[in-house]
Amino acid sequence: MSNPVYDLTIAPMMRSLKNLDAIVSKAEQHVRADKDLDEATLVQARLYPNMRPFIFQIRVATDTAKGAAARLSGNAVPSWSDEESNFAQVHERLGKAIDYLSGFKPEDFQDAVERPIELKLGPSTVHFTGLDYITDFVIPNFYFHVTTAYNILRHNGVAIGKRDFLGAH
Repeated sequence: MSNPVYDLTIAPMMRSLKNLDAIVSKAEQHVRADKDLDEATLVQARLYPNMRPFIFQIRVATDTAKGAAARLSGNAVPSWSDEESNFAQVHERLGKAIDYLSGFKPEDFQDAVERPIELKLGPSTVHFTGLDYITDFVIPNFYFHVTTAYNILRHNGVAIGKRDFLGAH
């Protein structure tokens, strides 16, 4: 059974998280090959001083994915600690998010398009329909952070390209 919410939101986010996990493996190889670079530096790397680091991008991408799956299916959003400081922990968090999303089926999102979604963003609470939540928040926020994580690694010399971002077809 197919479901547009699952097909256009959950499945592509799972794929992107898997691609990001493979990119992190390439970052690990890069650190092993470059004796002047250490893992902690890359995990905390930023594109610009006032931007958030790589690890923040991973946390928000995974939080957005798990939050979307939970909210759109009418479930409570699980809470995960934000204590990752190395690539092994980044892999673990990405794996946890992938496993979480893998637990959902298309039929879990039957009423998702019209489902009321309430999201606390800083001091404000924003109200969405499921469809608005997907189009106005989930998709742009998720891909912003996945892309920024990719860009931070690429900017720091990790040999990755568009095919790594998109994954194999």
